[in-house]
Amino acid sequence: MNENAITIEANISAPINVVWDCWVEPKHIIQWNFASDDWHCPSATNDVRVGGHCKSRMEAKDQSFGFDLEYVYNEVEEHKLLSYTLLDGRKVKTTFTIEGNNTRVVTVFEPETTNPAEIQKAGWGQILNSFKRHTEAQH
Repeated sequence: MNENAITIEANISAPINVVWDCWVEPKHIIQWNFASDDWHCPSATNDVRVGGHCKSRMEAKDQSFGFDLEYVYNEVEEHKLLSYTLLDGRKVKTTFTIEGNNTRVVTVFEPETTNPAEIQKAGWGQILNSFKRHTEAQH
C-alpha cells in the first residue's frame, strides 16, 4: 500500500456472517455497490479465492455513464480479510472485525491520480454507507 492510501470505515449493526455474505455475494453486491440513488449496479460476478476475479458494473440509471470495476484477489481470509489488486494496479484491503453484536468494516485503498483524494474518499465512503444500509436491512 502506498503512502497516499485512503481509509474509510463503518460499524455495521449485523453479525459477521451477514456482513460477509452481503459483501461477497453478487445478489447482494448489485443492491449496494453505488454511491448515490441515481446510479446502480446492474451486474456482478465474484470468485472469492486467491487469484479469483471480481467484476461489477456501475452505471448511471440514465445510462449517461458507466464503468466496470474489476480486480483480482491477493488474500482471502473468510470473515476477516479481503485484499485485491484493481486492474489498473492499485491495491485495496478490507478487514472485518467483530465488535460485540456489530462488525467493523475498514477499507484502505490506493487512490487513482485523476480525481482529488477528498472526492475519492467521499465516493468510496458513500458506497460503504450504501453497503451498511443494505446489510443492516438484511439483519
